[in-house]
Amino acid sequence: MKTFSERVIEAALSIPKGWVTTYGRIARAAGAGAMASQSITGILSKAYDEGIRGIPFHRIVYANGTVWINSRLRAERMKLYKKEGIKVDVKGRIDNFRDILSEFK
Repeated sequence: MKTFSERVIEAALSIPKGWVTTYGRIARAAGAGAMASQSITGILSKAYDEGIRGIPFHRIVYANGTVWINSRLRAERMKLYKKEGIKVDVKGRIDNFRDILSEFK
């Protein structure tokens, strides 16, 4: 049986290009409640540090469609959004958030 962390990684890796999902949706897909969404970034960062590549951090957004971008990653992330056709407004929110919100089955 897979651990919660393994299920989180699997869910994150399954987000299709051009789509986004939320921290809460990943937590629920991995079998936990909404409060577990606070652990998603830590789990994925640890996985990345341990050598798992291809984690689409830019496709994981807040529940209101806001993206997380710090000054160090801004240019790189904005390039990824543009490449995938994901439009981010000047306030850092996905323009058509509800239309490109990926659900897990």
